[in-house]
Amino acid sequence: MFKKRKRISPVMTFIILTFITILLSGILHLLNVQSEYTTISSTGTLVNNIIEVDSLLSTGGLKYIVTHAVKNFMSFTPMSILVIVLIGIGVLEKSGFLKSFFTLLTKNSKKNTVTFILIFISLLLSLFGDIGFVIMLPIGALLFKYGRRNPFGGIIASFAALSFGSGINIFLTANDSSLLKLTLSAAKITDINYKIGTFFSLFIMIVLLIVTSFVFTYITEKRIMTRLPKYEGDEEEIVISNKELRGIIVGLGLGAVYALIIIYMIIPGLPLSGALLDHNASIYIDMLFGAKSLFNQGFIFIVTAFFALIGFGYGFMCKTIKNTKDVTESLAYSLDNIGNIMVLLFFASLFISVFEESNIGSVFTALISGLIGKITFTGFGLIIISIILIAISNLLLPSSVAKWKMISSSLVPLYMNASISPEFAQILYVTSSSITCGLTPLFPFFVIYLAFLEKYNKEDIVTMKDGIRYMIPYAAYMMVIVLIVLAGFYMIGIPTGVGSFPGVSYGA
Repeated sequence: MFKKRKRISPVMTFIILTFITILLSGILHLLNVQSEYTTISSTGTLVNNIIEVDSLLSTGGLKYIVTHAVKNFMSFTPMSILVIVLIGIGVLEKSGFLKSFFTLLTKNSKKNTVTFILIFISLLLSLFGDIGFVIMLPIGALLFKYGRRNPFGGIIASFAALSFGSGINIFLTANDSSLLKLTLSAAKITDINYKIGTFFSLFIMIVLLIVTSFVFTYITEKRIMTRLPKYEGDEEEIVISNKELRGIIVGLGLGAVYALIIIYMIIPGLPLSGALLDHNASIYIDMLFGAKSLFNQGFIFIVTAFFALIGFGYGFMCKTIKNTKDVTESLAYSLDNIGNIMVLLFFASLFISVFEESNIGSVFTALISGLIGKITFTGFGLIIISIILIAISNLLLPSSVAKWKMISSSLVPLYMNASISPEFAQILYVTSSSITCGLTPLFPFFVIYLAFLEKYNKEDIVTMKDGIRYMIPYAAYMMVIVLIVLAGFYMIGIPTGVGSFPGVSYGA
């Protein structure tokens, strides 16, 4: 008789990974492992940089871990976003709005349609950055739950869309704007007058959005849902009364008015408008998402208030919220029993901070950058090799801007010399990075995904291996999608966006 294989919880896995990182950093530092890469200075000249692995298996390393453990946890982005947004989602759930609305939405809808909508919206929400993970994972779980399906499906589908679709942005985001500045600096090494328009990726991103939505819906329905166990309560029938219908209308009505006010406040040039923008920025995307933008700084609160307003409108109309006690309880509803999630977040933040401090990911990425600079292929072969190398590097350094700082000075001139445009190089970079985004525990929001899987788990513990296993089909198909779409645009030569093409003509 074989003993049942023990399953390791995500908390213990992060602890083990932390110790492995500390030990590995000591060994690699002892072996003097380092890499060289180039960056571009503010004057446009190339600067050679050498980066080496820093040992945490030392007195200095121990001092860093002890003194930064709490600090890194308190500044861990997923933790702060999660706590605030869950307040608003708690009001929506406690008031009964989500139960009524999702029941109404799914009652007469095909399962494929509901899944497609969830994935499509998740892909679009990548425009607003990391907050989409905290919004769509609990929303996806409840959408499937009240649709009498396993909530795991909603969590898996929304996380897959948000992570593997993180490089699919129809409009320029703040992150894309930062990448574009690096792209232009690298392009000017070859052509000092090169310019890139704001909508350089619009057409190819629309194609990727549509194709990915359909393919991910297929994977969810045929590869994921068929393997998930039946969830308790799948057969419960919920009847929506007229009072609940009126509550939904009132709640959505209040939300619509609030949304219109916010939208008006981010439109420049109208009377009393633009109050949430940074008017010192030169382009609109930086006015909206720049570091000094009131909209960007307060976006988490804006979203939380939006959810709370809808929930309170529904609750007061349907009498599920009657007094101040009910108001308080609804605000704290989603934060009940959050202790396990906080522990998971703490050890995830510890592992990520230790790994980043070791420089292992940066050294590996610098090595990849050097390999890219030595590629002798051109055309389709160059594109394939670049996609694979960038996807691999993303496993150890998920930070998009940090990675592009190290790679752009090699990749962009290489592409221009192969008659491929810098904007196509950036498109390839962001889409290639997204191929492995949902597979690495170094991605900060991977822990949020694990936390919600554990919250709705009805059986044994959900391991990190389980979480990654669910993501593998999406990653494989995403690789195929990126290869086919990028190769198609390149070989046919159709524009990737307004005024931008895969091919380049410079130096004229």
